[in-house]
Amino acid sequence: MSAHVLVLGGTTEARELAAALAVRPGVRVTTSLAGRVSRPGALPGDVRIGGFGGSEGMAAWLREHDVDAIVDATHPFAATISAHAARAATTTGVPAVMLRRPGWEAGPGDRWHAAATLAEAAALLPDLGRRVFLTTGRLGLAAYAHLDDHEFLVRSVEAPEPPLPRRTRIVLARGPFTTDGEATLMRDHRIDVLVTKDSGGAATAPKLTAARALAVPVVIVRRPPAPDGIAVVPDVATALSHLGLG
Repeated sequence: MSAHVLVLGGTTEARELAAALAVRPGVRVTTSLAGRVSRPGALPGDVRIGGFGGSEGMAAWLREHDVDAIVDATHPFAATISAHAARAATTTGVPAVMLRRPGWEAGPGDRWHAAATLAEAAALLPDLGRRVFLTTGRLGLAAYAHLDDHEFLVRSVEAPEPPLPRRTRIVLARGPFTTDGEATLMRDHRIDVLVTKDSGGAATAPKLTAARALAVPVVIVRRPPAPDGIAVVPDVATALSHLGLG
């Protein structure tokens, strides 16, 4: 019996899952990417690029391509596509699971400040420092554009979209990063405060270790909740087991 698994991708875990599925006999895997990164790496199995046209469009795609299971392995902050996937799964009856890496947890010596949104994170900055290391991605920087008295070091994989804060220096880089490298970057730019999303994972966690060592406060933007009615698993092995392929 063959099975067609749709992986909503864009993360390291999605890539690992696609590779694990592609070598299983009788399993066909299609990875769907949003298309926000201009040069995504090669992926095993089939790949589609672009949106589905909402939950209705995704449901139609699932039926048309005889999908047997969905794994939402998108970024923990990709709330819109996750909601669409959950609704499409309910509409079609296709089993779905969310592969979401665990979030970061504060440890001894951490000076973390939680924020529910980027706007809330921006509102905390005047009390925390003027030189900001901003690692929330290339989208949504308009939330900080009004902070004319602050200096921003913005790091993202690709060039951020305007509007940007008036005093902005951009660093284009992709993880994984090292603790020593992150500490050097923060010292060189005299960073007062780090702003990041709670993405989880090891690739970008060294900035948190460096911030702890340098006594730099961190504003952590909390994740949106997972959609109702979908199982959430923490790693590839558990996702495979949930699909009956472990």
